[in-house]
Amino acid sequence: MKTRVKTLLIAIVAVVLVSCNSANTESNADVTESSATESSAKKQGQAFIKDDGSKPTVLHIAIASPDHTTLVAAVQAAELENSLVNAGPLMVFAPTNAAFDALPEGTVETLLKPENKDKLAYILKHHVTPCNYTKDFLKKFKKLGQASNENIPVEVIDGEVYVGGAKIIASIPAGNGIVHVVDKVILPKK
Repeated sequence: MKTRVKTLLIAIVAVVLVSCNSANTESNADVTESSATESSAKKQGQAFIKDDGSKPTVLHIAIASPDHTTLVAAVQAAELENSLVNAGPLMVFAPTNAAFDALPEGTVETLLKPENKDKLAYILKHHVTPCNYTKDFLKKFKKLGQASNENIPVEVIDGEVYVGGAKIIASIPAGNGIVHVVDKVILPKK
């Protein structure tokens, strides 16, 4: 009988110790998780996952380009990073820094203000089409439907493709679509 009581007492003490240790571990995990959540509250989603093994997405191509720093700043200000890393396919018409510089003075600075986030997002969505067409294939089109729900004209002038008045000057395949570098910002009608 004493052996049973002794065994039962040891079992109870073991359960209590394990429970205390488990509660302490959970408490520490909660603190660590809370700290991590607070520090990355603004940078959540697929766009912020490091992945050196896959083919770059349209977003990562833009981020890596020294000619697209204004576009990347605009995408970040509009908080559209996660949209540009989804499975796609996405065809992005990416204006160069020079294309943004050609806008009237103060336009970019005004659009980057937090109060203009929705307008900026709309303009950026006007540069995205949910498909993956090469420059040559685009020659077959008269217009394209954009993510902004507006159509933009496609023209071929002297063998060059223009989309919404912007000339495609380069094309880069991406893991989730294609990036067509353009020489102008394609402004929506609305």
